[in-house]
Amino acid sequence: MVEDELPMRRTLDIGLRARGYDVDVAASGEEALDMVRRQHPDVVILDLGLPGIDGVRVAQGLRTWSNVPIIVLSARGAEAVKVAALDSGADDYVTKPFGMGELLARIRAALRRSDTGGGPTMVTTEHFTIDLAAQRVVNQQGEVRLSPTQWHLVEVLARHQGQLVTQQQLLAEIWGPGYENAAHYLRVFMAQIRQKLEPSPARPRYFHTEPGRGYRLQVDEAESPPGSPGVDSSP
Repeated sequence: MVEDELPMRRTLDIGLRARGYDVDVAASGEEALDMVRRQHPDVVILDLGLPGIDGVRVAQGLRTWSNVPIIVLSARGAEAVKVAALDSGADDYVTKPFGMGELLARIRAALRRSDTGGGPTMVTTEHFTIDLAAQRVVNQQGEVRLSPTQWHLVEVLARHQGQLVTQQQLLAEIWGPGYENAAHYLRVFMAQIRQKLEPSPARPRYFHTEPGRGYRLQVDEAESPPGSPGVDSSP
């Protein structure tokens, strides 16, 4: 847990320990990066407004070498701030003030995403292979590093290969109830996935958007369906 405000740090530390979690506490971004390297936590709870290296830069730094789930805490609730945090590598965002029950639910969801079981199914394309059993994606350069949330989104689409998965289905499956209006989460993470997996992210070949409806993983097409913009331009 990375939080510079002592009262909040104490409250969260006590609340999480009381519910059976082992907690390592950092008060700055620099301390957090060092602690994650040493402790290898299951989840990082990260405040944005930190002294020195701020939370966005901490998330960016972690994503260069770690797939640990990151839940951002911040009093800044504007959508632009949330999108910036998600773009930096965070998996979820909780706006202060919040209840302990909500935070615990987000932690449980993050742990489920990072430990999702899979069957023996392989989805193979010209440019990458999705191994659902091993929970990884491999391309010609080797394994593609995906965050837990990126992987979970790829996994859900792969398990419904060729089928439309609605925004509501994806939001409920990946983030849980209460996220029905959080379509910007999907836009951010789908853009990240396309950057990592598509041969031409601006003209998706595999991960298609059906505006206002949902997303589809299509492995047998050479390009986006005619008339489909492919990228996310609508909620």
